[in-house]
Amino acid sequence: MKNFIAPSILSANFAELGKEVDDVILAGADIIHFDVMDNHYVPNLTIGPMVCKSLVDYGVEKPIDVHLMITPVDDLIIKFCEAGASMVSFHPEATENINKSIELIKSRDCKVGVALNPASPLSLIEPILDKIDFILIMSVNPGFGGQKFIPESLDKIKKCKDMIDDSGYSIQIEVDGGIGIENIKAVKKAGANMFVAGSAIFNSDNYKDAIKKMKQEISAG
Repeated sequence: MKNFIAPSILSANFAELGKEVDDVILAGADIIHFDVMDNHYVPNLTIGPMVCKSLVDYGVEKPIDVHLMITPVDDLIIKFCEAGASMVSFHPEATENINKSIELIKSRDCKVGVALNPASPLSLIEPILDKIDFILIMSVNPGFGGQKFIPESLDKIKKCKDMIDDSGYSIQIEVDGGIGIENIKAVKKAGANMFVAGSAIFNSDNYKDAIKKMKQEISAG
């Protein structure tokens, strides 16, 4: 599968968000990642669908990948899809009916993802592999940017890849949390092909160099 770098705007300068997104796209970003938190499901409060729509209206054409760390999820699934999201993921524990939430995303022509916290078992997604486009594995505990990658995540990614291969379905693996130049090759080798990076890009001195080095690492892996 093709590899994708997805800068997370959680680490961007929100006073210049349009410019920040332009800059990472010019630097080689493939996807723009939204971390949506509600200060309920996770201990932080971030952004809503108006920010997504404003970037689409601003002219952002790259896919917008919305990770919902909220509960309940269904209402904001609809609003983010209508705001211009291309991909939407949610946590199985955060919905009352996982199949309904999946269908809400599918019916609006968005790609469907299911997100797993570090403590969430892969068994949660086994029954729905035929319904989803990607699995988002959290390699930090969700809530805040700048956390260190949890090393045990590599084994979980490998097991997830094996599960997908055994199923016969074409499902992508996205990994979010603590990803940088020093570990992205190992994450790719474990089976991921979509890499969310926030502070490793937005806190760097040069976005283009940071993304270029990440792409070199995953190409070498």
